[in-house]
Amino acid sequence: MKNYSKVNVTGTDRVELHDTLGLTGAEISVNFMPAGAGVPFVHSHKQNEEIYIILEGKGCMEIDGEKVALEANDFLRVSPEAKRQLFAAENSSIKYLCVQVKSGSLEAYTASDGVTA
Repeated sequence: MKNYSKVNVTGTDRVELHDTLGLTGAEISVNFMPAGAGVPFVHSHKQNEEIYIILEGKGCMEIDGEKVALEANDFLRVSPEAKRQLFAAENSSIKYLCVQVKSGSLEAYTASDGVTA
């Protein structure tokens, strides 16, 4: 068994990678919405925070009634309990990654979790 997995997601509007990559500690989705489109529902989570990474375009997210403008190179973290809904701008599509992880689960990172070979 290999110690890695790889997938190419070119040309898809939305793909969740938990099964494809065999993820065990996070969910990652790659998303594209055309101009004027939006997620068709408001949602929150029981325990997962979400990190949105805007790759291309513009849009906004309504979080607990507040509109937050988004554009390429923005990173946005949303708490599990926050009610959220994402929209592409009327004149711009939006491409983004959404990373879900259990809130409060990070115990170590980069330097403190890395081991030199």
